[in-house]
Amino acid sequence: MTVNVSSPLHWKESRHFSLNPKDPVFYQNPYASYKEMHKRQGPVYWQEYGMWCLTGFDEVNQCLRDKRFARLPPAGFERKPYPTHLKDFAETERFSLLALEPPEHTRLRRLVNRAFVSRQVESMESEITRLAHTCIDRFEASGEAELLSQYATPIPVTVIARLLGIPESSTDNLLAWSHSMVMVYTMTQSHQDELNANNASIAFIKFLKEQIESRRSAPDDKLLSQLINLQSEPDGPSDAEIISVVILLLNAGHEATVHQIGNAIASIILQPPDNPLWWQSKEEADRVVAECLRYDAPLHLFTRYAQEDVQLDTDVKITAGTEIALLLGAANHCPMSFDSASSFDVSRTDANHVSLGAGTHFCVGAPLAKLELRIALSVLFERLPSMQLAEEPRYRDSFHFHGLESLQVKWS
Repeated sequence: MTVNVSSPLHWKESRHFSLNPKDPVFYQNPYASYKEMHKRQGPVYWQEYGMWCLTGFDEVNQCLRDKRFARLPPAGFERKPYPTHLKDFAETERFSLLALEPPEHTRLRRLVNRAFVSRQVESMESEITRLAHTCIDRFEASGEAELLSQYATPIPVTVIARLLGIPESSTDNLLAWSHSMVMVYTMTQSHQDELNANNASIAFIKFLKEQIESRRSAPDDKLLSQLINLQSEPDGPSDAEIISVVILLLNAGHEATVHQIGNAIASIILQPPDNPLWWQSKEEADRVVAECLRYDAPLHLFTRYAQEDVQLDTDVKITAGTEIALLLGAANHCPMSFDSASSFDVSRTDANHVSLGAGTHFCVGAPLAKLELRIALSVLFERLPSMQLAEEPRYRDSFHFHGLESLQVKWS
C-alpha cells in the first residue's frame, strides 16, 4: 500500500535528522524514512520533536519492558503541565493507565483486568460476527462501499458501547468526542484542536457521570457496572478513575482498531495471501491478523522517560528525565528482525510486532482488538471475495495515528 517515493528525511549530522511529520510525502509512506533511519543502526535524533528515537525492533521491545524507562518522569522531574485551556482534558488523563506507573498503575490495572476478563471478550465473538454481517448487508447490493465509515468504524464503537453498557444511541457523540480528544496525542495539534479536545472532554465527563449514576440505580452485567461494583472494596476505583479508564478504552481502543481494520483491508487487497483458505480456520486467520498488525500498524510513536542516566548506544547517553520516542512502525519493519521486512507475508516464520505495546503497559484491550480484527476481516473477505480498490488509498494527515482518510472499494 505504500507509494514508491523517496524519503523527505534530511540528515543534519550522522545521527541527527530533520523531518516534518506534517509533510504529506512522509505520512503517506513513513516506511521510506524508516529505511533511512535503520541504516544508522542505532538511536537517531528527530529535531522537530527534540527527541532521541529508537527504531530497531529489539531496542523498542526491550525499552517497553525496561524499568529504567517509564511513562512518567522520575522523582524530582516534572512532566510538562497541560496549559490551562486543556484543564478538563488533563482531568481525563489524570488516572489514565497510560499516564500511571506502579504502584498506582498496578492497582488500577488489576481492577480493570478483573472487570475486563477474557471470558467477557470471548463471549462477544458471535455478537461481533452478527454485527459485521449486518454492516455488510447494508451495502452489499450496491456493489461498492466506503469501508471506513460503513464498516471499520461502526464495529469497534458499537462493540465498546455494548461491552461498557453505554447506550448505542450515544455512539455518534462518542465518536465525535474521541476524534477531538486524540488530536492532543499527535504532538502536532493546533491551538484550535486543543480547544476542541477540551470541550469534548467536558462533554464526555458529564456524559459518563450521568452513566455512572444511572448504573448505580440500575446495574447490569456490563463493564461499567462491574467497575462500579468494585468501589465497595478497600482499594476500589473512584468515579474519576472509572471515567479515565472508560475514556481510554474508547479513545485508544476505538481509534486504533478502526484504523487497523482499514489498513489491514487495504493491505490484503493489494497483497492478498496466496492461500484462498486463510479464513477457514481461526489459527490461519490469526496469522493474517498478526501480519496486518506488523505490516501497517495504526500507532507509530510512543514515548518514555529515562528514570536514570542511560547509555542508549556507544556514543549516545541520555540523562534522567529525558523523554525519548519509540517508533513502533519502524520497529515492525526492522530489517535486522524480519526477512523482507517491507513485504506483506502472512506465512512468515519471524512474525512479531510491538503494535500493542509490551511490558507493564501492554494494551489492556489487546484480546478484544485482535478478536474484532479477525472477525471483521474474515467475514468481509468471505462475503466479498472479489473486492478490489475503487481508488488509491490515501492516509490522513496524522503521523502519530496512522490511518486512511477513506477506503473506497467495489466488487462484482
